[in-house]
Amino acid sequence: MRVLVHDYAGHAFCVQLSRALAARGHDVRHVFSQATLCPKGELERRETDPESLQLEGIALGRMIRKDSFLDRFRLERDHGRRLVGEIDRFGPEVVISANTPSLPQHRLAVHLRRAEIPLVSWIQDMYGVAARTILSKKLGIAGNLVGRYFESLDRQSARQSAEIVLITEDFEPKFREFGIPADRLHVIHNWAPIDSLPMRPRDNAWSEGQGLGETCRFLYSGTLAMKHNPNLLLGLARRLQDTGAGELIVISEGPGVEWLRDKTSADGCSALQLLPYQPFERLAEVLASADVLVSVLEPDASAYCVPSKILSYMCAGRAQLAAMPASNQATRLIAQHEMGVTTSPSDANGFATAALDLAAQPEVRQKMGTRARAYAEAHFDIEQICTQFCTVLEQARG
Repeated sequence: MRVLVHDYAGHAFCVQLSRALAARGHDVRHVFSQATLCPKGELERRETDPESLQLEGIALGRMIRKDSFLDRFRLERDHGRRLVGEIDRFGPEVVISANTPSLPQHRLAVHLRRAEIPLVSWIQDMYGVAARTILSKKLGIAGNLVGRYFESLDRQSARQSAEIVLITEDFEPKFREFGIPADRLHVIHNWAPIDSLPMRPRDNAWSEGQGLGETCRFLYSGTLAMKHNPNLLLGLARRLQDTGAGELIVISEGPGVEWLRDKTSADGCSALQLLPYQPFERLAEVLASADVLVSVLEPDASAYCVPSKILSYMCAGRAQLAAMPASNQATRLIAQHEMGVTTSPSDANGFATAALDLAAQPEVRQKMGTRARAYAEAHFDIEQICTQFCTVLEQARG
């Protein structure tokens, strides 16, 4: 097949899928946004990549800031326009679109329907639900109306999709509400590119380069946006400083990190270290440098988001500490397989206390990390995952 894979975010596991499809003989063009502020995968050609794989970034001249709504929506609309141009130049038989906000996704769906090219919508986040949740809090009734508009765009995009891939069964009720038949909904859980994230020692070139200490290391790596509460990380860092139990390294960029920097600029916090996103080729070392890997997710966000960072964390073979709603699939996964400790995102004290308990129990942390790595090895086989997607693509094209 001639397949265009559009991953708005540029995540590592999405481009791994494109490489696997190309390795099976499909002509694949992998398109991503260069204007999104989030961790990126290996988006440059490798020497081992087949000729049938093309990688193309869409640049907008500046980065999209998620805290500036009007500017964000203008840039997202521009991305959709450029994406349609990529479609016309490549001429695919089928398109997969992942991580795509409501505006560009709707433009893509309308264009593909007119061109009679089937669309497989790969739903990572439910953007319309997120917009209504966030904007209602900020703008009241007006925000709720705007959010409902974006949700209506998602409904139209879903109905114009040939097939829909969901990352969790928890999203199915919303798409049934959209009127999507069950035989067009496919659940394929996210994964991490385990072959690119081998186990590494705790003390490595990266940790030495950052001057990390010998006390317990807590590390947060990934997006720190509106669905994440940086105050939980600040409280944890201050508790670690007060007790001398460890340090917290936060690897991220954007408003959340700026907020942390502002809050600690006056009084300082020696237990907190803020770093920008690291190159993907160093990620295995970065995650291995931690004793505990940290996640946070706001209560309302559980309805539209499943944090994928916990999957990369599993590959590192480290214990996890997560402040996320109990109903979230990621929380259930950590608890069910005993990979770490989960707490309510509304309980800052419980979150920090759980961290201190983990800091005091190295043997418990080791067992949790071993179970996490075992889960990743058992479930992150890209060939099996690629076969699932090929089945969906054939169904869409048929």
